[in-house]
Amino acid sequence: MDRFPHAADVDFHSPLDLSKAAAAVLDAEGRVSGWGASAQRLLGHSPEDVLGRSAARLLVAPGQRLSALCRGHHPRSTVLDLCCRDGRTLRAAVTVSPLSDRSGAAAVVVAADLEALRGWEAQLAMLQGLATESSVGLTVFDTDMNVVWGNASTDMELAGVAQYVGRPASDLFPEGEFISRHHPPDEDQVMEHVLATGEPILGMHYRGRAPADPVREHVWSCSYHRLVDARGEPLGLFEESLDVTDRYRAQERLSLLVRAGKRIGASLDVRRTAAELADVAVPQLADEVLVDLPPAVIEGRQPPTGSAPGHSLLRMHGRTPEEFRTSPVSYPPMSPQAQSLATSRPVVDAGPAGGGSAARCSSLFVPLLARDAVLGLATFRRSSNPDPFGPEEQALAVELAERAAVGIDNARRYTSQHAAALVLQRSLLPQRLPEQSAVDVAYRYLPADSRVGVGGDWFDLIPLSGARVGLTVGDVVGHGVHAAATMGRLRATVRTLALLDLDPAELLTRLDGLVALDSEPHGDDGRGDEALGVTCLYAIYDPVSGRCVWASAGHPPPVVADANGSVALSALAPGPPLGLGSLPYENVELSLSNGSVVALFTDGVVEDRRTDIDSGIDRLAHVLTWQRCPLEELCDRAMATLPPGPQADDATLMLVRTRRLDTRQVADLELPPDPAMVARARTDTERQLDRWGLSDLAFTAELVVSELVTNSIRYATGPVVLRLIRDRSLLCEVSDNAHTAPHLRRARRDDEGGRGLFLVAQVSQRWGTRYTSSGKTIWAELAIP
Repeated sequence: MDRFPHAADVDFHSPLDLSKAAAAVLDAEGRVSGWGASAQRLLGHSPEDVLGRSAARLLVAPGQRLSALCRGHHPRSTVLDLCCRDGRTLRAAVTVSPLSDRSGAAAVVVAADLEALRGWEAQLAMLQGLATESSVGLTVFDTDMNVVWGNASTDMELAGVAQYVGRPASDLFPEGEFISRHHPPDEDQVMEHVLATGEPILGMHYRGRAPADPVREHVWSCSYHRLVDARGEPLGLFEESLDVTDRYRAQERLSLLVRAGKRIGASLDVRRTAAELADVAVPQLADEVLVDLPPAVIEGRQPPTGSAPGHSLLRMHGRTPEEFRTSPVSYPPMSPQAQSLATSRPVVDAGPAGGGSAARCSSLFVPLLARDAVLGLATFRRSSNPDPFGPEEQALAVELAERAAVGIDNARRYTSQHAAALVLQRSLLPQRLPEQSAVDVAYRYLPADSRVGVGGDWFDLIPLSGARVGLTVGDVVGHGVHAAATMGRLRATVRTLALLDLDPAELLTRLDGLVALDSEPHGDDGRGDEALGVTCLYAIYDPVSGRCVWASAGHPPPVVADANGSVALSALAPGPPLGLGSLPYENVELSLSNGSVVALFTDGVVEDRRTDIDSGIDRLAHVLTWQRCPLEELCDRAMATLPPGPQADDATLMLVRTRRLDTRQVADLELPPDPAMVARARTDTERQLDRWGLSDLAFTAELVVSELVTNSIRYATGPVVLRLIRDRSLLCEVSDNAHTAPHLRRARRDDEGGRGLFLVAQVSQRWGTRYTSSGKTIWAELAIP
């Protein structure tokens, strides 16, 4: 299908051309002696109607005017109103040509529709305008692709088209190139394609330097069309070109700004933001971009205040963390860089390119401004196009610098907040778990928000009385600093409650009430502390009995692998999350053999978007079958099973290998509630310490035992049990069936009693009371010298 179906109707022959115009012959008397077929087509009169009759009958207003034209000696033209056979009036352009050799004929009259003639004259004027006045360059090539003709615009760009006539098209712009990639990349191939197929190629962007302006680079929009003769044979082709440099550069600037909006500042990293500015601006705006920043900005601190940072700057190098480095740079007071920083305005400078070359480069210095602070300086430099940066290019560079400055300032603030968040996280989580005889511990913590590096998970190991340890792991819904702060408060609360020697269910019950209280709306805004969604597991392990008791508030239960490698999962469902205050919490009791491995974890270890929690627990259980491996290795194996990619939740894992105290490290003595048994307790204590090689502690230990046993016998109604434990310190415990605990007080001079616990507190490292289902236990811990 033809691209222009009505192209055949376009005719550039004049309407007065003898092949088209109406022609007639008049004799000396003004009668029609000849009437052509073209005259009949124009006016409708047949030869029989007009031959031999006066031509004046064909005029709307008969007169002598036509006769006068016939009697002249030169061709003359006029406009006449002619009568058509159908009654219409035709305004016609008429040319009368007198005949010198009359032979019965006086003149030849040629007529055409005046409107058609005016249309043809307009077309002719249009062609003349294209050739002489149009800004569109027109160049005609023959079938060998040699230059034949060029209009005035082409003549101006080529600084004279005559010198290129007969030369190939490649001679016009030797260093030019097509920058449109959807057609053949070479001009010869483009022209060959148009000549061979007749298919025009339109809107190709061509970049080069015109002979009339060899310094400045231009961009043209070029189209190519085949020329054919009346028989349809190729005559050559013509090229129409329009200089679209300004429009093209405006589009480039727009696309560059769009690209800058997507790329600059997305990384929240100062050095990467500097590299992103260079990536966006090179090579469209500059050949090189340099970014200089004060050390404070790079380190996340406030930028210098009081004066522009013209000295002690660091230049950014490298686009990856591995490549990144800095080099010091400073500017003299009168340098263009210093002027730009001092005035907060861009400064253009054209200077030698360096290296001893006479070539020059153009530089544009733009201050990096964000929130009314000068963060540094961006230098845009180019040498391939030595023209100074124009106003539009300066405005573009300023826009890019502003975006980069905001990105750098955001990155600086993020670096500062990130450092603060890490300090907060380190202060809230245990940096080092205390060594205990009861357990070996290894742990891993992987926050889901890897950029901030903090989250809502926590874990802890809490030394308790009687060589026991408290083990806890919890999870606050959410990530980031707020979740970490809530986590830190809850961890501290759990530690405080644990030191009261509460059993796990009681501890979670009290913690549940505190979380519910914090979650109630308060203040004018009606907002609570947003701590709902907290889960926690708390366990107590006793290395003397091997007994482990735990309770869960919405948290996954622990996975236990015994010394033989068999893995057991708890069948008891966890209680409700903290803060709901609904169902009670229940204790679960386990008996652990020496060398068992207990895995306490958050759901981020066993759950992700692609698999359910049961599959994750199965993965963890499989890792624990290797329980004889070192705990650090087991932790690495377990974390290696996590799916690759970003995690949906924080992942915390704490592995505990249990130990049992040797029976030779524990001595129990049951005493009846008789005051005379106090002496026996002192004697047995002295003997046991002698067996353990701790005779140096005998006096202090006998004093402590005497006071504790005396108190128990005074208030208890049943037997009193004395237990001595040789661990990292000497532990003295006295248990009875009374539920009232003694209180430390300062006795007055005239008091007969009340000094026993005061003495115990003075000679021991720690002391306290814990309640059991059958009564209470008072304990004291003595340092072993």
